[in-house]
Amino acid sequence: MPISRYPVPALEDLPEDMRERILAVQEKAGFVPNVFLALARRPAEWRAFFAYHDALMLKEDSGLTKGEREMIVVAVSGRNRCIYCVVAHGAILRIYEKKPLVADQVATNHLKADITPRQKAMCDFAVKVTEASHQIGDEDFAALRPHGFTDEDIWDIGAIAAFFGLSNRMANMTAMRPNDEFYLMGRVPKAK
Repeated sequence: MPISRYPVPALEDLPEDMRERILAVQEKAGFVPNVFLALARRPAEWRAFFAYHDALMLKEDSGLTKGEREMIVVAVSGRNRCIYCVVAHGAILRIYEKKPLVADQVATNHLKADITPRQKAMCDFAVKVTEASHQIGDEDFAALRPHGFTDEDIWDIGAIAAFFGLSNRMANMTAMRPNDEFYLMGRVPKAK
């Protein structure tokens, strides 16, 4: 099956900086996540997309753990019915949290998931950014503070939710297909 309804450029036809990044990801993961190839047809947009992705998701000075950042992605992507991001980021969430069921729970209904009250409050805010950002008020910020979130953390939650709103819509519009490898990651022990 094709990974996108749009033509996907060949790796050897990409600019060197993109090719190097994709090969580095392949080296680390053992495969190339389809998002890297599906969006590569527009190099300037690809670079901007991954620069913002990295600024949000690889941030060192955040009050959010890597698992919490992925949890936001999965909660938002579930609401946006984005199979690519639910499957791909669900795999990463399972690995970071070391919980094989958490991604399915969060994608379906974070309120019923086996996550902490802090994480539920975080997902509540991310979902509100996704579905009703025009209704966000001071009370939404106040609900997060007792869980230890600072204003900077709340910005991160909102920015991740907003960025993945874009990502989800691009993945849905292009019919981006998740890699088969993602489905079992974090569910079964790695072969030694």
